[in-house]
Amino acid sequence: MLLAEDDRAIRNALERALTLEGYQVMAVADGVEALAQAHRNRPDVLLLDVMMPGIDGLQVCRVLRAEGDRTPVLMLTALVETADRIAGLDAGADDYVVKPFDVEEVFARLRALLRRTSPVGAGGAPAAEAPRPLSERFLEAAGIRMDPQARRAWRGARELELTRTEFELLELLVRNAGIVLDHSTIYDRIWGYDFGPGSKNLAVYVGYLRRKLDEPDAPQLIHTVRGVGYVLRED
Repeated sequence: MLLAEDDRAIRNALERALTLEGYQVMAVADGVEALAQAHRNRPDVLLLDVMMPGIDGLQVCRVLRAEGDRTPVLMLTALVETADRIAGLDAGADDYVVKPFDVEEVFARLRALLRRTSPVGAGGAPAAEAPRPLSERFLEAAGIRMDPQARRAWRGARELELTRTEFELLELLVRNAGIVLDHSTIYDRIWGYDFGPGSKNLAVYVGYLRRKLDEPDAPQLIHTVRGVGYVLRED
């Protein structure tokens, strides 16, 4: 794991807690060193503070994504406005934790990210999936076409640029097109953890995914079922 946090007390506390949890931690204090370590050591997951001197966490994420690096990124942020969280998703982050945070929540979100990116086969070895015929690879519903194996998605002829979490959320909705999925089910399937009714995490991701999906004069695809959850359908 690469941990980038400029606050020494928070950095040291997280490094100790994560090490005790079993992670091998590379801890740095700024974005410049974070980029250098990411290039040099290829971590399995990044834990980035948003507000750092010089290059901040958002810029670190943007640079890595522009290079094609899909390593999972969990952001640490003291910014609580929805627009600030959307900026993190726009930069390519997969998830975020708002300060002050409970370290157990950090652990839970990291476990969920790593479960989604490291499938396990027999004996604990990474599972290798054999390529499937093209006819069996694609998912299609409500004008959306997805290739989960290649991690690509289209609305009509337009290819969608999605983060890892956005892709998995859209895939879940496409696989269950026409079925209302409740909040708990989505949290469990995407994050592996239900953050409770007070969390705005899912609403932020749905809103951001809608911005990428929606087109002028075209029907909205992701619908809110108030008090229940979300459904993908073409009205």
